[in-house]
Amino acid sequence: MSTEASISKPRLAVIDYGMGNLRSVVRAWEHVGADVRLVDRPEQIASADALIFPGQGAIVDAMRLLKETGFDDSIRDWIAADKPFFGICLGLQALFEHSEEGDTDALGIFKGKVKRFQLDPSLKIPHMGWNAVSFEPGDPITDGLKSGEDQFYFVHSYYIDPEDKELTLFKTDYGGSFVSGIRSGKCYATQFHPEKSQAKGLQLYRNFLRSL
Repeated sequence: MSTEASISKPRLAVIDYGMGNLRSVVRAWEHVGADVRLVDRPEQIASADALIFPGQGAIVDAMRLLKETGFDDSIRDWIAADKPFFGICLGLQALFEHSEEGDTDALGIFKGKVKRFQLDPSLKIPHMGWNAVSFEPGDPITDGLKSGEDQFYFVHSYYIDPEDKELTLFKTDYGGSFVSGIRSGKCYATQFHPEKSQAKGLQLYRNFLRSL
């Protein structure tokens, strides 16, 4: 076997807890060079180099399914151990304590709440489509991206309000500034969907893989 062939790709476990079409997430990670496996049982994540938590739909249903499958404790333990993690959309919101959506308790990994947009009537809810993200330079996940210029794809009616502002990695403006991405150690999560954000989203995923 050649040296090149013997170099293994980063192994990603994408949580499949019964919500959403995960095909676009899997394809995006494969495109940037990951070995991707959908997992529907917590014991399947043990050999992964990174855990990916995609999410869409209602957090009430998501939390019920996470508890039923046991992924709720697995996600808590994985992040507590500072293993590489990437959460997407609902996979960001569920990391906090409580959501106004359905008055739902979430995973409680980080202190803070998930709040519904209260906007000028001229701004539509959900916030859907392309919008810019801003960030301070220096984090390797932002290599090759331009703060305040590069656009990413959003679709959400709720946003996170972290107690610890040091968690903030990305900010976006929609009737006011809100936190659109966080970092804590090796845990990253974004409100926007990198897998739906074309070249810039793939760059973000590629940067994450390089950090493993």
